[in-house]
Amino acid sequence: MPDTPSRSDARVRRRPTPPSAAAARSDRRPSLEPRLTPDDRFFSHVVSSMRNGVIAVRRDGTIALMNNEGYRIFGLTPSATDLGRPFADVLSACPEIIRVLSGAFELSHLPNRAELRLKELDRVIGYTLSQVKDETAAPVGAVLFFKDLTQVEQLEERERLRDRLASLGEMAAGIAHELKNPLAGIEVMAGLLRRQGPDSAKLANAIVVEMLEFVRPVRLQVERTDLADVLQQSVTMAESKVPRRDVIVRTTVEAGLPMIEGDHHQLAQVFTNLVANAFEALDGTGRITISAATTAIEADPAFAGLHPATPAVLVEVADDGPGISADLTDRIFNPFFTTKVTGTGLGLAIVRKIVDAHDGRIDVSSTPDSGTRFRVTLPVTSTSGWFK
Repeated sequence: MPDTPSRSDARVRRRPTPPSAAAARSDRRPSLEPRLTPDDRFFSHVVSSMRNGVIAVRRDGTIALMNNEGYRIFGLTPSATDLGRPFADVLSACPEIIRVLSGAFELSHLPNRAELRLKELDRVIGYTLSQVKDETAAPVGAVLFFKDLTQVEQLEERERLRDRLASLGEMAAGIAHELKNPLAGIEVMAGLLRRQGPDSAKLANAIVVEMLEFVRPVRLQVERTDLADVLQQSVTMAESKVPRRDVIVRTTVEAGLPMIEGDHHQLAQVFTNLVANAFEALDGTGRITISAATTAIEADPAFAGLHPATPAVLVEVADDGPGISADLTDRIFNPFFTTKVTGTGLGLAIVRKIVDAHDGRIDVSSTPDSGTRFRVTLPVTSTSGWFK
């Protein structure tokens, strides 16, 4: 009887497995890395393409998701390493958001369509906070949907200011009408008596004239305007109002600066007022820097990609004078607010009114003992008509 190979010998003589077959079997083993299904990828694209910010956190306080718009609103740089980190670490520059997310599992009623001001970023957002629940209705996380409302808030504030100014204008017009006619007689009588009356009457008359100018609607005669000519004329006019003395004025205009659609006379009034204020602040010694350059007015983030940025010109008037304290810069454009002994408090209010009529924007930044800088942004093509 022939020898029969043992089982151990059979195992030894078994044909080796080809490498391709071994690789195929290894491919069939479960992968340790998660694979995205088409539905997962679609969901990821939906979140990343949203025009609203989205941030989702787990129950343990770590970040599960944050889209690009969320990073932009919070002023952060997108990073894949943020996922899985505590939201308090990633959002350390936004303490207000940390407080909102921290209350996601403690509040009985979560905020819906609320507004929040981010002081460190100088932004206003509208947001809704919701809990993420599993199949047993147990909260496993929270998601915050939010939108940048900064520009909307600014527009609403401007509308509120215009409403207040309209009511004030009706009152001021009545007062001015009652005062203007008697002032002529007062000036004549005061001149005859050779007292201080003439100067007082002239000052009162100037206040009335400025008040009437403030309350009247701005009437624009729009034409192609060269801002270089406007700025040159403004410096000359400012010198006739306030003694320049030893103040150095340097004007820089970008080569090829486009002409804008605006009212030459009223724009000259704007910059004359700003330069004259700088002369007064410097009190005869110091430096004023005037510059004009091209810029762009960004569209509302909600319409990003749909509406291109608006071409504009940025004019800056800066001085190295004593500056303005922070508590005063917020009120500097308010009617009748002034820090001058003989000021009317209407000059900068009129300036802002003219800039608004040109669909522009004026901002001020100042540091005590370092100077003040006014920034006037004017669109190259204005939507304003002849009357505003």
